[in-house]
Amino acid sequence: MAKENDEERQDRQQIDIHGNPVDNGDDEDDEAMLNEKGEEMPWYEVKSGANRFELVSLYQKSVRRNDEEVAAYCAWELVRSGHAEKFWERTILFIVEDLRANSKEALLLDYYHRLATERWDPESWEGRITAIHAALTAARAPPSRESTHANDVWTHVSNEREAAFEEGREPEAEFPVTEDELELGRRFDVALDRHTYSGKNRGRDWKHFFTRAARVSEPGEPKLSRKWQRRRLEIDPKREFSEEEIEHALKPVDPENRWEEDVVTENEELDDFGEEE
Repeated sequence: MAKENDEERQDRQQIDIHGNPVDNGDDEDDEAMLNEKGEEMPWYEVKSGANRFELVSLYQKSVRRNDEEVAAYCAWELVRSGHAEKFWERTILFIVEDLRANSKEALLLDYYHRLATERWDPESWEGRITAIHAALTAARAPPSRESTHANDVWTHVSNEREAAFEEGREPEAEFPVTEDELELGRRFDVALDRHTYSGKNRGRDWKHFFTRAARVSEPGEPKLSRKWQRRRLEIDPKREFSEEEIEHALKPVDPENRWEEDVVTENEELDDFGEEE
């Protein structure tokens, strides 16, 4: 059988309005992808000739540095070159590795990913522009590697502690919460409420929870929530709260003094909270 020439192949191949090849149901093996020079493209390259792994790395760096144009180009180049899966794999990784926690862009990136992979062919015209949208979204988001920094530092601290215990010495590094700080009267005293064995065993009940353990940081509860909170304490059927206790419950936690304010003082009697009936 004579080998099909380029002209005959073009006649057989259908093209959509955006210039994209349309699947005509032919079961023949896919043609080798060509680069811009018309040469067969190695699997590790993109059509422009760049190494795909290096371009993916550039894409991630452009997101960290908020370079929208570079990020958008990398997205387009990777997807048009048949590397859509690698592009989306790295884009989803941004959500947990390169964007600041609580960034609303994380949900949008996930939505774009589902659009490009579930609704459309990732390498179609729609898939390409969706990838560009995702890249621009990521590049415009507040960048941060805070989660990876936290994971790295506490892993190193844990390794140092394990080595210290094995060598019979004191660790040179500590976690932000030490065991002795999580004791009655110490820094994280308020955590020992009725929901813990230590707190309940010491007589802490719902009254302690509502006036101390349930407090929130500045700016505090929203106006309507504060109204409900006060009313709830005023009409509690089992406990009586003084105005001083109610005011303390409603007072926002000072971010400069998050824990010390609710530490039990030497003069405080835990029995004041009473056992729950």
